Amino acid sequence: MEITQVRVFPVEEEKLKAFVSVIFDDCFVVSDIKIILGVNGLFVSMPSKRRKNGTFRDIAHPLNTETRRKIEERIIEKYREVVPRTDGLPSGEMRDLNAELDDDRRGGGENDWQDPPEYEDPALSR
Repeated sequence: MEITQVRVFPVEEEKLKAFVSVIFDDCFVVSDIKIILGVNGLFVSMPSKRRKNGTFRDIAHPLNTETRRKIEERIIEKYREVVPRTDGLPSGEMRDLNAELDDDRRGGGENDWQDPPEYEDPALSR
């Protein structure tokens, strides 16, 4: 299994720094990975789902330490490329990356995978 692409989508929140999608072997994507600023620096949080009891459970995750380390290193490396810091603030590259995300969701970007279209209630469009 090879990581063929890492896409970072920065956000401007105190602890949540970015959402990430990782593509494996040019044919499988894992989205909703998060980069979070914790007390010991940046860390990667795998996609998770809240259970009925309020706890969270990963819905996609590596099965061994070596794979986890490899994925986390690539994600953090890409994040640092995309979001260079000046005075603690992300550079203008963040706006360009968000525009790229919008293009991809309209089908005009380099990838052919898209989010599902949003549902529009016909009763509200009158």
